Amino acid sequence: MRNWTTRMMAFTAMGLAVAIAVRSAGAAPAADPDAARRARLGRILEATPLIDGHNDLPWELRERTHGQLRSIDLGADTAHLAPPADSAALMTDIPRLKAGRVGAQFWSVWIPAGTPGYEAVQTTLEQIDIVKRFTALHPRELEMAYSAADVRRIHGDHRIASLIGIEGGHQINNSLAVLRQMYDLGARYMTLTHTLTTGWADSATDVPQHKGLTPFGIAVVHEMNRLGMLVDLSHVSPDTMRVALKESLAPVIFSHSSARSLDDHPRNVPDDVLHSVAANGGVVMVNFATDYVSEEVRRWAADRDAEQARYNSPPFGGLYIGQPERAKAALAAWDTAHPAPHATLAQVADHADHIRAVAGIDHVGLGSDFDGIPAGPDGLDGVDKFPALLVELMRRGWSDADIAKIAGGNMLRVMAEAEKVAARLRATQDPAEAVFTPLPAGAAAR
Repeated sequence: MRNWTTRMMAFTAMGLAVAIAVRSAGAAPAADPDAARRARLGRILEATPLIDGHNDLPWELRERTHGQLRSIDLGADTAHLAPPADSAALMTDIPRLKAGRVGAQFWSVWIPAGTPGYEAVQTTLEQIDIVKRFTALHPRELEMAYSAADVRRIHGDHRIASLIGIEGGHQINNSLAVLRQMYDLGARYMTLTHTLTTGWADSATDVPQHKGLTPFGIAVVHEMNRLGMLVDLSHVSPDTMRVALKESLAPVIFSHSSARSLDDHPRNVPDDVLHSVAANGGVVMVNFATDYVSEEVRRWAADRDAEQARYNSPPFGGLYIGQPERAKAALAAWDTAHPAPHATLAQVADHADHIRAVAGIDHVGLGSDFDGIPAGPDGLDGVDKFPALLVELMRRGWSDADIAKIAGGNMLRVMAEAEKVAARLRATQDPAEAVFTPLPAGAAAR
């Protein structure tokens, strides 16, 4: 017994010495738990193009290059470029689009919501020109697309499809003829409003005037259906959402909106509307704007805006009206005392989870708003980060089929269905001839 015990003690000591030696030599690195998920994602995105519903790069290029597009090389990393004053670094370039596995990009041809009349039309045309020109500058990587079939073909050629979306009904200057010409130039969706209510549609972020849409606004929706232009309900009021969903004969989209149940921003989509989107066959494309993602960020931003107005709110007053340096210093002190909260990639995934739970997996997509937002959530700061979000959804149990749908499958279906509706309507209907009539001052539309 004593000899057996002695031998066991010797063996134990030997094993401990070996273990210590192995540890001192350096343990083998732990396996990457997400490697298999990334491999799965690679296979999914080979078959299904990742479609981002909204990117504001065209306006950034306009502001930074004044139309001299070759002065910024989108074929190189743009993250290092020094931004103009009060601007962020660019979030988009071709190398990062490739790293993000983007297969198709809707480029927003946004113009400021207050741009009047004919100037709005001209500026929109100039923005469309910018998209077509930067696409033409990079023919090996980019190609213009005008249909679901184009997107699939271009993705199959291992290039990125460039699509055009108009971000605001003010850009057609109350004219169905202009709407038709915008479609002919390549616009494949139009957001019915931007931040301001128009003469025919209520915005989410302005005083409502029409209980949603006027009769002319409904005519706009019907003519978009006839053309095959997707009706985009991001930026519109809940009543506009509800009326448009009732009137549209084709699936609608929210090109860059999130779930209002998780973040009570008026730009987000209420649950009752999510149910209606499911019935309509449309898709809500989750936005990455931090104050649309995080309720905490939204409230902090509102508090900061109020504080800024308290210090300096010309021409009405403020503690330091006419004293910009004192106002600036006071706001800096407030910022130090109230550090900004952060939105996260996980919170964006929460919005995708919620839309999926309420509307269903067939009705959720991706609409980043990159280069239209000052910063993205932690982990989602540029177009190269889409895979990180999709891997997070995989961690939460999303299947390969689910990932294919949110990545681009749902949007491709919506595009194809809108094209079928348009083909049917064009066979039986002439172009609409409705004329915009302004409402009398103080009158309600409906």
